[in-house]
Amino acid sequence: MKREAARGNVCVFCASSANIDSCYLQAARQLGQLLAQGNWRCVNGGGAVGLMGAVTDGALDAGGDVTGVIPKFMVDNGWCYHRLVDVIVTADMHQRKQTMSDMADAVIAMPGGVGTLEELLETLTWRQLGLVKVPVIILNTMGYYDNLLHMLQHAIDQGFMKPSHSQLWRVASTPQEAINLLENNQAVEFESKY
Repeated sequence: MKREAARGNVCVFCASSANIDSCYLQAARQLGQLLAQGNWRCVNGGGAVGLMGAVTDGALDAGGDVTGVIPKFMVDNGWCYHRLVDVIVTADMHQRKQTMSDMADAVIAMPGGVGTLEELLETLTWRQLGLVKVPVIILNTMGYYDNLLHMLQHAIDQGFMKPSHSQLWRVASTPQEAINLLENNQAVEFESKY
């Protein structure tokens, strides 16, 4: 029986760190499963370790589709996940981010380090400037993003961002809440940065 085409691509930004609490890995695996069950294609950084590997495992084990987007130097270092069938190899990190952005119908940011933070903040910047129109969901597992969310609110309170810019993202506490936000996405209006 042929499976129907995916409803769209959900780009998942997340850690490739291995030495993390298992609750984060469980959340990533669950998110992958839920994306597959909802017939969403998962797009991620193509790594084998940490949340990247877990979200891929969750999606593939549930019969879903995953596309890994990974720079050549990472492939050369053996960092590409062997379970991935659909892999896009890019020349560098910049092309990787642009490719993932071009493919995305939505973005979910899971916990991660500076690479994940950079991807999330760049996407929010592009969204603020009108270069990206897709919904951005911050999956705040175990309150991981609380400090960042406070910092963003502080930027609004101090006038560095407009109050409506808090609509650039949505926050979920669990993978199921993230999927609910994805499924019930409503267009929001926010003021131009200028």
